[in-house]
Amino acid sequence: MSKNEAMILGIIQANPSISKQAIVEKTGLPLGKVNEIISFLIQTGKMPPEEKKILCIGGANIDQKIQVLKQLTYETSNPAVSIKSRGGVARNVAENLGRLGLQTSLLAYIGADEEGEWLLRNTKKFVNVNPSKVIQGKSTGTYTAVLDQEGQMLLALSDMAIYDEVEVNFIEKNRHFLQNAEMVLLDTNFPVDIIHQVIDNCKDNQIPLCIATVSAPKVEKLPESLEGVTWLIANHKEAEALSKLEIRTEGDFFRAAEEILKKGAEKVVISRGNQGLIYFTKEGEAGALVAPDIFVIDVTGAGDSLIAGILFGYLKGLNTNDACKIGLSCSLVTIQSSETVNPELSPSKLMEAFQHYFR
Repeated sequence: MSKNEAMILGIIQANPSISKQAIVEKTGLPLGKVNEIISFLIQTGKMPPEEKKILCIGGANIDQKIQVLKQLTYETSNPAVSIKSRGGVARNVAENLGRLGLQTSLLAYIGADEEGEWLLRNTKKFVNVNPSKVIQGKSTGTYTAVLDQEGQMLLALSDMAIYDEVEVNFIEKNRHFLQNAEMVLLDTNFPVDIIHQVIDNCKDNQIPLCIATVSAPKVEKLPESLEGVTWLIANHKEAEALSKLEIRTEGDFFRAAEEILKKGAEKVVISRGNQGLIYFTKEGEAGALVAPDIFVIDVTGAGDSLIAGILFGYLKGLNTNDACKIGLSCSLVTIQSSETVNPELSPSKLMEAFQHYFR
């Protein structure tokens, strides 16, 4: 054990409730180093795990959003405005939850480049990014969306090659983060083997798991059995891919959700864009929530904030209906900002939206 490790262990043993900032002040070490040493002490069994928290596993990307100023014309130049923001489904959910006051960690692969440094620097204000790994010689993942004049997505392109570099033993190396989680959010950006490992691990350790399906093609990464999945949250096209049913009517949404329940998931939510969502659970709960008609600046990140809001409500002990209302409220806050995660999001802002739209 190094001198710094022994010093921090002694401080924590003398005062188990001491904050990390207080440890920084006592030792003179930077916060990043303190976090690193505490993680090592936990991993090696020299001190008990920290307070349980939410672990988000998956994508952390740079979002480039380009909004046309007039109707899009193909095969020519179009006047537009662009904005760069933090992205990635798992990362977005983590930041939303962090802004809502929950202890959240992010397990992701990030490139050793300026974009990755910028992403980590801004994310760690709200999220513990220590579980994430910086990969030398690789570019941070990117997501580029083209939006119409009303902020609706016309086209999206993603460069996620970095996730092909995820090591087979990545989850094993970070098992202590997984086992210390009160809830796990998993998106489908990682390779198939990693996704299956996380699902099996959560099932074996009875850790509540939420899966964000990300896109219709990535749904194929999920196992046939979804036993161990507490929440599965998908959009229209992702639900079609997973249920192998065409969705045209409201009844079709429920039939698709029922097929997903048959695979083993406990609670299924299918979003319907500006039409709201439906939910269906193994306990027989079922319902449809209609989204209010509001002014939209940018829809990017709406699905991620929906997930964050639902998990926030679920962890606060709300029933499925109210948790979904919280989720919709969170997404409504998001689409009234040009950022993928609304910088004004807070518990009070969320409750204000909930009261306004659903009370």
